[in-house]
Amino acid sequence: MAQKNRIFSGMVVCLAMILGFSGCGRPNKKDSAIQIKGSDTMVNLGQAWAEAFMQADPKVSVAVTGGGSGTGIASLLSNTCDIAELSRELKSEEIAMAKQKGFEPKQIIVALDGLAVVVNTANPLSQLTLDQLAAIFSGSVSNWQEVGGADLPIVLLSREVNSGTHVYFKEHVLRRGKENQVEFAASALMLPSSQAIADEVAQNPGAIGYYGMGYISAREKALAIAMDSASPYIQPTIENVVSQAYPISRPLIMVTHGKPSGLVARFIDFVLSPEGQKIVVKIDFVPVKNN
Repeated sequence: MAQKNRIFSGMVVCLAMILGFSGCGRPNKKDSAIQIKGSDTMVNLGQAWAEAFMQADPKVSVAVTGGGSGTGIASLLSNTCDIAELSRELKSEEIAMAKQKGFEPKQIIVALDGLAVVVNTANPLSQLTLDQLAAIFSGSVSNWQEVGGADLPIVLLSREVNSGTHVYFKEHVLRRGKENQVEFAASALMLPSSQAIADEVAQNPGAIGYYGMGYISAREKALAIAMDSASPYIQPTIENVVSQAYPISRPLIMVTHGKPSGLVARFIDFVLSPEGQKIVVKIDFVPVKNN
């Protein structure tokens, strides 16, 4: 719990820092187009923001593509995008690489998210602890019967290693800040998108996977998660992420070349505006501001 509070305390500090940003820093190459790349979790949200922004200003073009948080930051470092979308914080080596290229990356929290753990709707299980999740995804538990389910082999589904969702799940569920090198089981299927995980879980009775709660649908069942066996089991909902009750919560971040300026600053101002934060709720994520 202390670790989780530190994460959210960091969010509050970052939010306080960004509310007043204006338009200095790295100048935009273009004043009519923005390229955004990165987190698969944030693709639908980013596209919804882009559509609303372009509707308000038809002369502007905002293109949003996924590929994973690692892809986004690599694109930002190679100067082939204006904004990288990340579902995790920047790594120290990424910050160092940015400084080597002559800029200080600016991390801006634009929404919050809970990572949903999902199973097939035919699975009778409804809840797990973090320890049980770690045992399942590391491979030490391989049959649903071992955690109170049916006698059925567990089929592990994960995002691929380039994904910020993969990194966050490994650090905050498998390892939980401990000094160990626990990895996903070798049997885990690494899938290229959250939608691919959703599709496989929906048709595979033994499957378990994870993704941002904006992808939850009636085709899969989201499990209630507890910190430990003595703690309450909590569903991944907006209310539970806001209250910090849900154990697997994280910030969703936009990263720019230094302090945003020009069109990029205008776009991020929109994202953080009441209208932009209403879109966050509409896409089933958690706003960083109460409107």
